[in-house]
Amino acid sequence: MRVNKGRSPAVSQIFRAEFGLPLEKLILVKAALTFLLILVFSLLFSQITSAQNSKRVALFNGRDLSGWQSYIGPPLDDAGKPISSVPVGLNRDPHHVFTVVNLDGEKVIRISGENWGCIYTPKEYSNFHLQLQFKWGKLLWGQKKGKRKDSGVLYFSVGPNGADYGAWMRSQEFQVEQGNCGDYWGVAGGRETIPVIQESDSQYVYNPQGKMTVFSATSPVGRHCIKQGDAENPTGQWNTLDLYCHGDTSVQMINGKVMMVLYHSSQEDHGAVRPLAKGKIQIQSEGAEIYYKNITIGPLKAIPAVFLKEK
Repeated sequence: MRVNKGRSPAVSQIFRAEFGLPLEKLILVKAALTFLLILVFSLLFSQITSAQNSKRVALFNGRDLSGWQSYIGPPLDDAGKPISSVPVGLNRDPHHVFTVVNLDGEKVIRISGENWGCIYTPKEYSNFHLQLQFKWGKLLWGQKKGKRKDSGVLYFSVGPNGADYGAWMRSQEFQVEQGNCGDYWGVAGGRETIPVIQESDSQYVYNPQGKMTVFSATSPVGRHCIKQGDAENPTGQWNTLDLYCHGDTSVQMINGKVMMVLYHSSQEDHGAVRPLAKGKIQIQSEGAEIYYKNITIGPLKAIPAVFLKEK
């Protein structure tokens, strides 16, 4: 039997009858429509991505400290004891602890560390992704002389200034300290539940497969939890800090590595435990010179699942 390898005349006639076009032109039209659909979807995706990125805001404008409040606690001696009971106060900075300086060809926030205190956002945040970069300076002051350089990012900050150490509001602390970046501290009643493995009588280290343990000032294990591993760059280099918060769950990351996942954020207040999932952002001055830049924050619909997976 002879097989006709050409196009069936009946098929071409059907397409001409139904669409008024030869099959060859119909194929070209279909290809053009497919390309247009791909282009439209690409543009829509680009617009959605741009809209999401546009929702991120810069907390540091790259020029000055507009949009931040400052608070400095009572002056301290070299043993860390108050010289006076009177705080320096709100938006008073006689020693220029918080300034914007030129460093490596760009403007950055310098925190001298000379006084204990913070800059903080007037606005409260929940369900957010905070990202910033930090780098250590050279100066150490008071009780921190000869010790690790220390600072910290305090989130879900609520209540009065000076509740902790005369300098900081109640909050959850993402520790920024040489060698300990990513640790957790509960500040002035902050409380978290973290899976840990006990390494000594007083040391509890984050482990995704560990025992869920409450950390707070009144907890038997205390208010300090140690992060897993170490991701901090050598002193003198910039580090990237990422903080993901959704509901009462948080993920603390340094240079792209998960340091700790924290659950059931809450606060202890006169014997009662209440939720703590919204608050201001504080950046500490705690006896060490440090620089911050590229501070941005944006809404978060969910914490990326990969950060929550057990390792």
